[in-house]
Amino acid sequence: MSTTLSIFVVILLITLGITYWAAKRTKTTSEFYAADSQLTAAENGFALAGDWCSAAAFLGFTGLTALYGMDGAFYALGPLVAFCTVLFVIAEPLRNTGKYTLGDVIRSRMHTRTSLLATIAGTVVVNFAYLMPQMAGAGVLVKLLTGVPYDWAVIFVGIAMIVYVGFGGMLATTWVQIVKAVLMLAAGAIILVMILALVKGNPFTLFDNAEAKYGANYLLPGNYLKNPFDQISLGLGYVLGLAGLPHVMTRFYTVPDAKTARRSVVWVMFLAGAFFAGTTLFGLAASIYVGQDAIKAAGGGGNLTLPLLAQYLGGGKGTFGGDLMLGFVAAVAVATILAVVSALTLSTSGAIAHDFYANWLMKNKADPKREVLIARWAAIAIGLLAIALGILAQGVNVAVLVILAICVAASANFPVLILSLFWRRFNTGGVVGGMTVGLVSSVVLAMIGPAMRGADALWPLVNPTVVSLPLGFLGAYLGTILSGRDLENEKRFDDFSLQVHTGISRK
Repeated sequence: MSTTLSIFVVILLITLGITYWAAKRTKTTSEFYAADSQLTAAENGFALAGDWCSAAAFLGFTGLTALYGMDGAFYALGPLVAFCTVLFVIAEPLRNTGKYTLGDVIRSRMHTRTSLLATIAGTVVVNFAYLMPQMAGAGVLVKLLTGVPYDWAVIFVGIAMIVYVGFGGMLATTWVQIVKAVLMLAAGAIILVMILALVKGNPFTLFDNAEAKYGANYLLPGNYLKNPFDQISLGLGYVLGLAGLPHVMTRFYTVPDAKTARRSVVWVMFLAGAFFAGTTLFGLAASIYVGQDAIKAAGGGGNLTLPLLAQYLGGGKGTFGGDLMLGFVAAVAVATILAVVSALTLSTSGAIAHDFYANWLMKNKADPKREVLIARWAAIAIGLLAIALGILAQGVNVAVLVILAICVAASANFPVLILSLFWRRFNTGGVVGGMTVGLVSSVVLAMIGPAMRGADALWPLVNPTVVSLPLGFLGAYLGTILSGRDLENEKRFDDFSLQVHTGISRK
């Protein structure tokens, strides 16, 4: 265990060093929120991979595949399609309009404080829904690394993310994500090579061996997502929800132009796609060599599957090789989580300090230095609340919780964003209606569903996107129609549309 802890401490010190370096270069609001929009496509692509390849990918997807077969693979491969929506529909318009946040986009379209307030609510709820599983995964891993109780492990992670965001802002968050992405891809490549060595280079042997051990049904869909509507919900949530995640949107403001934004999405599709394809093989290998009984006995909803596989591949428990591989994979997973929670914290503090304080409360007349100070204090408050949510989420598979967060983004943020970009008549009433109905329906259905209540569920679907997404669009449509026409807003649409699609502003 000393080997494991030593690797973790080294990675932690590297990320803290990055934070110290970034803190000296982060003074203005642009530097704090968007790294002064100076990142290259490759840098932003690696950071996006660090954003998206979270605890769910590193831990949850592998665990779901090991325990439930191909249903886990559905979770893992969905993002490849999801980034197509981001690439072709969202990336360029977001870069061409707004400064730092989703609230900037909606404010530039609607010019109303009410629409901005509704957008702030959507950003905060989605980010906290996404923060919960990251904190839960971190608690499990830090407990494994250090032996400290789960609650204290979550507290440690919360303090670390406060330090990253509070001092380093976007620059620190970006480079922590880049380092983490490189480590994650390296860990995945090492594990993949070791697995392929066991099957003499033929990955199809893993499928044959898993089928022989657990039966033909193991490789068929329906072991976890038993209801066909759950499978539809999963696809809808991925394809539309990723484009509605505020911390992913924020990344497009860190590059100098729309072309670079698009290229950064191509980078992340290749980087994340390669890793996600690997998690299916990792899960199959874990089911064969570690065994489902051992995975279930470790607890955490299958979240420790990958560390257990790494320990096996390294030579088994009690050997230097086993501890070395376990330590490397677990430490990389913790670094993964720290990077993602830092991005989420930064996005949420931006919604509070930039959208709420500077734009809503101060009507765009806030002192920039004071705004950055408030963002840093907001990061502390967000960290404390995230700690509480992480403690409450103990024992739930982190991949399931992440997909529920994406469901909320698909049901609330995506309808409002897409209608703002493409529907001339869309107005403030539509923003409020879409956000309210989307948030309430997705959160309530998720809370009473099997993911949170298990056998006591009052609602049959693990993922409610198939219902809450249409409700979000319906709320946006009815809000627009019932609130009456906003002729001034419609007159501004041509100028707004020109800017978001070409980057040309008539102002």
